[in-house]
Amino acid sequence: MNIGSDLFISTTDVVATPKRIASFFLPMALLMVFSVCSLAQGLNWEGQTGAFITPFAYTSPSPADGIGHPNVAFHYLNTGSVIGNNFQGSITVGLMGRAEFGYTRSFVSAGDTTLSPLFKNGFNTVHGKVNFIPENVKKTKWVPGISAGFVARTQVRRVGGAIKAQDTTNGDIYLVATKVITQIPGLPILLNAGVKATNASIFGLAGNASAWQGRAFGAAAFVLKGPSRKSQVIVGSEFAQQPRHIQDLPGAVVPTTMTYFARIVPNSEKPFNIDFGIAQAAGKIAPGVDVKARAQFAMGITYRF
Repeated sequence: MNIGSDLFISTTDVVATPKRIASFFLPMALLMVFSVCSLAQGLNWEGQTGAFITPFAYTSPSPADGIGHPNVAFHYLNTGSVIGNNFQGSITVGLMGRAEFGYTRSFVSAGDTTLSPLFKNGFNTVHGKVNFIPENVKKTKWVPGISAGFVARTQVRRVGGAIKAQDTTNGDIYLVATKVITQIPGLPILLNAGVKATNASIFGLAGNASAWQGRAFGAAAFVLKGPSRKSQVIVGSEFAQQPRHIQDLPGAVVPTTMTYFARIVPNSEKPFNIDFGIAQAAGKIAPGVDVKARAQFAMGITYRF
């Protein structure tokens, strides 16, 4: 046995080793960074930085001392023959690197059933969010981002408002925590959980709830590599508990809203993504009352200037 040759390491190997390490870890690090960027650039149904119906703790990108470029989004939800086709147009801007503020207008192409007039009107949504604990603050690896936010909806003339022929208002106040887990090489996992106080039924689509209630929401998603080098596909599911009862519709019981979604990011360095989803909103909410909004197709497009 040649002890000298066994113990000897060539200078070529010494130089190559850091290169090998870099070639292994650099793509992982870039994927993690791009994953957070991709998640932070997509707007949800109401214009918040989030998944499809739930907000994340992230905010729309902006400099620490100014206002960011606007994010714009369009969403479509086929809510069935009763509620009709719902459309959302949103604009959101980031503020001071820690906050966001936005506006969404809801439009509807009404259904054609006897219950459809209860859901035929659009409304306004204003939202804001402040991130007070950044994700991985002070170089930690386990601290989630934590944010607080609000949603205010006006000119809501649906269900109870339609019955009384008057506009109503409703809203949410929420706290949300978001964390991207990067311990699995090449497969970032996003976990999102929050709680809100709300008096809206199905985000205002079914008007007002009978009272303010505390409700939970959450999401989980996997960030996958797309077919091209910089593309990504984010697949996941989310839920949002709803207040049990609808104002002025006695006996109606509203289930938890769920979605299954895929976010396609053609280029993780470009601020553009396309969302597709299936929404489970509501079906038979009372004896003889079926709003037929189960397993409904949804899609969205977000672009930041």
